[in-house]
Amino acid sequence: MSLLRDVVLLITHSDDFFTIDRVAEALSKKGAQPFRLDTDMFPLEVQLTAQFDKSKSYHTIEYNNQLISTEQVQAVWMRRIWEPKLGAELAPQFRQACVSESRATLDGFWDSLKDARWVDHLDRIEAAQNKLRQLRVASEVGFVIPKTLVTNKAEAAREFFQQVNGKMVSKLLTALSYSMQANSSFFLYTSTVKEEDLQDAESLRYCPMVFQEQIPKHLELRVVYVNGKVFVGALDAGVYAASQADWRKPGVDVGGWLHHELPDEVVRRLQVFMGKFGLSFGSLDFILTPSGEYVFLENNPVGEWGMIEKELDLPIASAIADALLEKRDEG
Repeated sequence: MSLLRDVVLLITHSDDFFTIDRVAEALSKKGAQPFRLDTDMFPLEVQLTAQFDKSKSYHTIEYNNQLISTEQVQAVWMRRIWEPKLGAELAPQFRQACVSESRATLDGFWDSLKDARWVDHLDRIEAAQNKLRQLRVASEVGFVIPKTLVTNKAEAAREFFQQVNGKMVSKLLTALSYSMQANSSFFLYTSTVKEEDLQDAESLRYCPMVFQEQIPKHLELRVVYVNGKVFVGALDAGVYAASQADWRKPGVDVGGWLHHELPDEVVRRLQVFMGKFGLSFGSLDFILTPSGEYVFLENNPVGEWGMIEKELDLPIASAIADALLEKRDEG
């Protein structure tokens, strides 16, 4: 079993590909040693050990015939955490307890990495994922945002529909899947709301939803922020006009990704916005309207970017590697 040194820990899952490989490759080229930790492989294939005594603690990971201690980890890329894949032989009555204990063990292990550089730290990611907080901060830094209603009251949804002249979309505050893979059946995409849809709005009392005015689109933008740098991919909304509510729906022909440059003022606001959350990374969605207005939609602190690196040859993985290897600020 090999013992690695000067490690950059890549937290992901066993089905992850391309982006994880690109970042690992970029780190290796820069002289670092990437260590991929597939969180769904714990506890069956990953072994974690934590030892404590009166004066110190010692944590190790064993995976794929490699062993590291937390003292070796210089930086951590927080990409994905998945629940464990537990074998069918495990009795159902024990499954939830095993999942809970595994999650608690991982949480404790992350704490042992508190002195490493994170892109980004779990606490900051969790705080930044709140879409209502995002809208508030986006407005405060000067971004244009859609008119928005969050409610579990049916009548409020119907009144809002009239306020936006029937141009309304709905979505959830939290994503129900781990990624935007086309075969995911648990992701609720942004959907256009029709008046007849509101006939059953009383069901909102069980689950509040987000309603927004539907913004006219010239381009949809995926904006990737990495430690002050900005990388942009654009989609021509006219190519998929029949599915304008959400380009991520499976089977939608979105055409090719296009290069796009944000105005300096939008970049400045974006840097301030990310600074408010203390994030080094974000994958943000904007709309560019036919009148030339940039409208902020949301930020995913662990969002996807592989498609625009691949199609536009943008050096996002290299920028992430640079952010991970940057020396920590003094103090």
